[in-house]
Amino acid sequence: MRVLGLISGTSHDGIDSAVVDWSLDGGVLTGRLEHAGERPYEPGLRARIAAALPPGRVDLGEVCALDTLIGQAFAEAALAAPEADLICSHGQTLFHWVEDGQVRGTLQLGQPAWIAERTGVPVVSDVRARDVAAGGQGAPLVSYLDLLLMAGLPGRTGALNLGGIANLTVREPALAYDTGPACALIDAAAPPYDEDGALGAAGTVNESLLRELLAEPYYAMKPPKSTGKELFTPGYVTADLPQADLVATLTALTAETVAAEVRGHGLDTVIVSGGGSRNPTLMGMLRARASQAHFRTSDELGVPSDAKEAIAFSLFGWLTAHGLPATVPACTGASGARVLGTVTPGSGPLTLPEPLAEAPVAIRFL
Repeated sequence: MRVLGLISGTSHDGIDSAVVDWSLDGGVLTGRLEHAGERPYEPGLRARIAAALPPGRVDLGEVCALDTLIGQAFAEAALAAPEADLICSHGQTLFHWVEDGQVRGTLQLGQPAWIAERTGVPVVSDVRARDVAAGGQGAPLVSYLDLLLMAGLPGRTGALNLGGIANLTVREPALAYDTGPACALIDAAAPPYDEDGALGAAGTVNESLLRELLAEPYYAMKPPKSTGKELFTPGYVTADLPQADLVATLTALTAETVAAEVRGHGLDTVIVSGGGSRNPTLMGMLRARASQAHFRTSDELGVPSDAKEAIAFSLFGWLTAHGLPATVPACTGASGARVLGTVTPGSGPLTLPEPLAEAPVAIRFL
């Protein structure tokens, strides 16, 4: 089954897409990656999304408009990708409601009916809500893919994604959570982003500010836990520093908060993906702070680092179509594994494959 995964992450810069042809044989799920791409948001829409994110305030009229406009943008991204049998759309997270460490709700916009109408293909969407309803964090869902990718690798292994927010999956015992900001605060200090880590490399880390930032209570919370731009807003840091020094300090914040978790779990191999993996200053700081670990990219396992989350949502679509759960309760904190999402029919009768009795135990990519 060929499944198109679509996602816009916490950086809200565009829509990542991946078409994967999935086949299962003897418990091993094989994915043939046929397409991976990114379609930037139109500048006006990106500005409206940014204005709606915390601490911004919008009315229901703007929520309705964004749900439609993001859905239409996702539909255009789907039309630009190769044809698929099924589409799984994450949409755009606008709010992740957390109180006292418990996720009460999560809101992703991007009306799937626009995707189904434009493409004629069934769409799986709203994938986080079921895990939240089961008492989970609704994140990081990518832990399901991470654990399959790490199966069979030697030593103590983890998978790290450096997007707007950083999340870490540990293989043994299975555990996953958001560690804190990855690029969100760096991007806010150096919009749209610190290209090649140049500003971070040119600046000097302000150790006093870094100590103050490291006192954030979120870092001391025990997993499972999740966070987002509801906490790490663009105005989270208001220090009066030269831009290069501020960017260097925020880069060090990400490096230290991630490295502390890598050290704490005694990891000796970390599989890295996401936009932050292309920031040499960030990666250099991270390697220096977690020198016992070998950092390698997910590309080495056949998963392009920029497309990993889109590939994960392609996988979630395949799992949902076959009646299989796509969550790991030990990672999200849910009361049990759940089949994710809702399905919007395409242009014809909705026909899904026969449910599978057993989930894959390993994964490989061609």
